[in-house]
Amino acid sequence: MKKYENMNTALIHGGISIDERTGAVNVPIYQTSTYKQDGLGKMRGYEYSRTGNPTREALEALIAELEGGEAGFAFASGMAAAAAVLSLFKSGDRVLISANVYGGTFRILDKIFSNFGITYKISDTENTDSFEKDITPDVKAVLIESPANPLMTATDIKAVSEIAHRRGLLVIVDNTFMTPYLQKPIPLGADIVIHSATKYLGGHSDLVAGLAVVNSKELAEKLAFIQNSTGGVLAPFDSFLLIRGIKTLGVRMDRHVFNAEKAAEFLSRHKGVAKVYYPGLEDDKGYAVNKKQAKNGGAMLSFELKENYDIGVFFESVELIMLAESLGGAESLVCHPSSMTHASIPEDIRKRVGITDGLIRLSVGIEDIEDILADLSQAIEKSEIKR
Repeated sequence: MKKYENMNTALIHGGISIDERTGAVNVPIYQTSTYKQDGLGKMRGYEYSRTGNPTREALEALIAELEGGEAGFAFASGMAAAAAVLSLFKSGDRVLISANVYGGTFRILDKIFSNFGITYKISDTENTDSFEKDITPDVKAVLIESPANPLMTATDIKAVSEIAHRRGLLVIVDNTFMTPYLQKPIPLGADIVIHSATKYLGGHSDLVAGLAVVNSKELAEKLAFIQNSTGGVLAPFDSFLLIRGIKTLGVRMDRHVFNAEKAAEFLSRHKGVAKVYYPGLEDDKGYAVNKKQAKNGGAMLSFELKENYDIGVFFESVELIMLAESLGGAESLVCHPSSMTHASIPEDIRKRVGITDGLIRLSVGIEDIEDILADLSQAIEKSEIKR
């Protein structure tokens, strides 16, 4: 299999990009549950679509190549991918997680895997000294988001990986916000990369999917067994859609980031905005770390309005930008983390890590930037409390 060093070429031609039998330039949708066998033990490479499907296999080969990993795995959602990865651990194991992570990641550890004796601890992975002090004998892995959801904090993936590996830990990185187009955790030292492919990789808000990539044959064998045994696999049609979405990832991300940089600059200067969280701004605390490991600051940002602005009116006033869950689609989306994406995290923990009730998260789309800025401007203006 030929690998392409140029990312924009690899997005289109990487992995299994054509159908070898017919020459079709798009891998067909193999919409089948099972496969005819030529005799006992005589299969043509496939036996049952939970175990293997040519369309899903093409996607898995593609994401493995893009992330620079040994093997890729496609799941029915980002949380299904996370659940499969966490199933690598056993009762008595502990996982360290970044101080602010997606609420679903917290929930699955706090409410599901805790039932099986797998525990977690929130760790300040931004501070390597603090992180290393949190490593106790029962800690077997660290799960990082960088930039983290929703405060966009940056963790030095290489530094944390070096510490973790010295202590025998696996390093898991959720690369949803950056995608392999902007950041590649495995060359930085990560053992496993996970994605909610629903977001930027799909890119069109029309599918739900998850991906995982591992850096070794040993982990590949273990995760393949878990994927087949638990069965949360991605369907052929969604695999096809995701391959199609990935082909335009580069051109979409370039536009997303251009718009996000303009939006962050606009918000940082606005009289009604108290704080902007975006690692692409030079005065952001994560700027230096993010710059050395990522292409740029990405397309996600969060901000807080000043006290004399009504956040409820702001959400009611946006017009072009839609109030909705999720992120990474062509359209700009805004959400309220404390009551939406991170509502499953207890209030005391949210406050401790800095997820305030006034925090607004913005997924900057690919609309004309002037229209995005105009909508932000009018919504903020309407939300000002007149005295």
